[in-house]
Order: sequence, then C-alpha cells, then structure tokens
Amino acid sequence: MTMANERAVLDAHYMARALELARKGVYSTHPNPRVGCVIVRDGQIVGEGWHVRAGEPHAEVHALRQAGELARGACAYVTLEPCSHHGRTPPCAEALVKAGVARVVAAMQDPNPQVAGQGLQRLAAAGIEVASGVLEAEARALNPGFLKRMEFGVPFVRAKLAMSLDGRTAMANGESQWITGPAARSAVQRLRARSSVVLTSAQSVLADNARMTVRGEELGLDLETTALALARPPLRVLIDGRLRLPLDAPFFTVGPALVVTAAAVEARYAEAGHELLSLPGENGQVDLPALLRELAVRGVSEVLLEAGAGLVGAFAQRGLIDEYQIFVAGKFLGSSARPLLDWPLNHMNEAAHLKITEMRAVGDDWRVTAVPVPAPGV
Repeated sequence: MTMANERAVLDAHYMARALELARKGVYSTHPNPRVGCVIVRDGQIVGEGWHVRAGEPHAEVHALRQAGELARGACAYVTLEPCSHHGRTPPCAEALVKAGVARVVAAMQDPNPQVAGQGLQRLAAAGIEVASGVLEAEARALNPGFLKRMEFGVPFVRAKLAMSLDGRTAMANGESQWITGPAARSAVQRLRARSSVVLTSAQSVLADNARMTVRGEELGLDLETTALALARPPLRVLIDGRLRLPLDAPFFTVGPALVVTAAAVEARYAEAGHELLSLPGENGQVDLPALLRELAVRGVSEVLLEAGAGLVGAFAQRGLIDEYQIFVAGKFLGSSARPLLDWPLNHMNEAAHLKITEMRAVGDDWRVTAVPVPAPGV
C-alpha cells in the first residue's frame, strides 16, 4: 500500500469516529448542525468532542480541551468545516490555529455563507495543511436539514405515514389508533425528537385529539440522550386555515404552538400563549411554500410532517416532501378505509415515482424510507 493510500485509509477511519460522535447531537443541536471532532497525534486519539447544543462550545473546542498540549502538531478530523465567524461562540478555525495543530481534515465544506470555505482558508493561511471531502456523503446525510436550509432557503421535509398492507391509514369513521405497534410508535417519537418542527393539521388533531409532543418514555433511548431530547422539544406547528381547533384542546393546553392560517390574525391566540401567523394562498388555503420559507428564516432545518391524507397530499403534489417514512402494518383495513394521501391521478404516466432507500423490520411492522425521484424520461 502506498503512503497516499495508507493516509486515505487512516483519514476515513478517524473521520468515521468523528461522525459517530456527531450523531450524539442528533436530538439536541438545533438550529446548529451535528458536528464531531477527533484529534490524532502519533497514531493515537488524544481528544474527542461533539457539539451538544446551540450556544455551547463546538465539537473542536471540546476535543481541543481534552487534548490539551497534545494538540500541538496533531491532526484534527472534523465532520464540517471549522467555522470562521463570531456567532454565539468564537470561531473554531482560530481555536485550531492557536492550539498549533498541523493538519485539519474536514468531511465537507460548510454551506453557511458566513463560512463557505473561509474556515479552511484561514487554516491554510496559518500554515496548517488542510483537506476536505473525506466521507462527505456520510457527513451530508447527517445534516440534511441544515444543508437544505443553507443551500435553498427552505427546511428538509420528512413525511411520516402509517398504513396497512392495503394502503389505508384509518377506518372510514376516522378511527386510526393504533395501526402500528409499540416499536413503530417509538421510532416515530425519535423522528419527532430529532426534528426542529412537527407540522400537522387541524383535521388530524381533531380526529385523534392529538398533542404532537415528544413522549420521553417511548423514545427507547438511554437516560442522557432522552434528557437532551426532552430539553429541546420541537416547535409544534398547526395548519388551521379556518381556525377550527378550540384553544382548550389538548394540543394547545400542553404548551405553546405556532398556528398558521389563511384567515386574519386574532388576538386570542397570543393571549393564550400561542403565535398566529397568517399566510393566505390560493383558494383560501395556507401558502405552503411561503410557510417553509418562513420556517427557514426562523432557523428551522428539519420538519416532520405528521398529518392526514389532505395535507400530506397537498405537500406531495407541490413537490415539497424530501423524504417519506412509511410504517407498514401487517393488516388489512378494507376498501372503505381512508387512503394514504389525497392525490388524484388518472393515468399511469402521472404516477409519482419514489426510490426506496431502506426497508427494515420494526417490531411486527415494516419501516420504508423513500425519496421522490423524477419519473423515467423526465
């Protein structure tokens, strides 16, 4: 093996460890990205760190503190380009320079316009050897919402759906609890916990008397991770075009929420501790693209869409869903039960194409992860 190949193997090995550390922040770093850092000297890891939550030290700072003087002359592996600007914390690029590291390997450049290559440039200007692009695909997969918000000005939208084998989500009378089993419901709680926003509709809340909160006892995580997840609950956003949901509903009584409507703003929501945002669109409906842009401005990176066939269908038809998480139960609900989403199509060539990226058993159910793709020939 050549020296170059050996270095590439070692770079991938240590970056994999940095990514493992970064994943510890999956439930807590909002609105910041999940980042991990490993510092290696003479073939030994001398410092490790991960970003825990916004406003606290970044991964590089934690790793440098652990390494101490051993950081001088070492190599730092970081899953995202070190920041070069002053935010809530000082720039990590400067911290690496002061620590005297000899080399910095980043999995990818930071798409944040405030960084965007400037962190690596600052390190190179200080005489530090820099490299980028090691396990970049894995690093990008770790922060899909942060990347989409920075690159396109909208959050990543993940739609959660639960259905029977015959593609039904509820009985004709609206009864839907429970299609799937405890393991699938626990997985959904983890999807909520990792999201910046849980988005639902008045119709869904009314049908299930839902609260849309994260239930710690159902997360299935260790105590430390559960505490981190519960300390940063997602913002609950309700689309209620005609303001039908009463303010004494459980959804409102468990905590503050953002209500998005096509109607005029009413003071009673603010008086009850909630925010009411009016975004009227066509045909008296809420302007969904405008809502996503507004959420991105507020620092929202990942949206979990948990709603009925109507709202999910509206998002799907507009091309606003990035990923589907579909939980499939081994049961039939029958032809009179409700469909997965409202999306009237008349011909096969109109069918929406999905690429299934993962399928795995979750308890007695199945979890299908799929992403939209252009139709063949388009």
